[in-house]
Amino acid sequence: MTIHAIFEHGVFRPTQKVNLPEGQEVEVQVTVVQSPTTAQSSGSGLAEVYAILSERYDSGHSDTAERHNEHQP
Repeated sequence: MTIHAIFEHGVFRPTQKVNLPEGQEVEVQVTVVQSPTTAQSSGSGLAEVYAILSERYDSGHSDTAERHNEHQP
């Protein structure tokens, strides 16, 4: 079962009703979920993509498009 929760004041608070008896011991594996607003506010989303795309790659071929069909299935 996957339970979405928010970590507040040292406690995980489920965001929806959980069908478990009170006092039930469980094992929790945490995966951090990044919301779209968090991604935008960090400023790293598109900036990282553009940084990668702006790097040059020298393949040694003067006209890579000329060899396009060699890499097609």
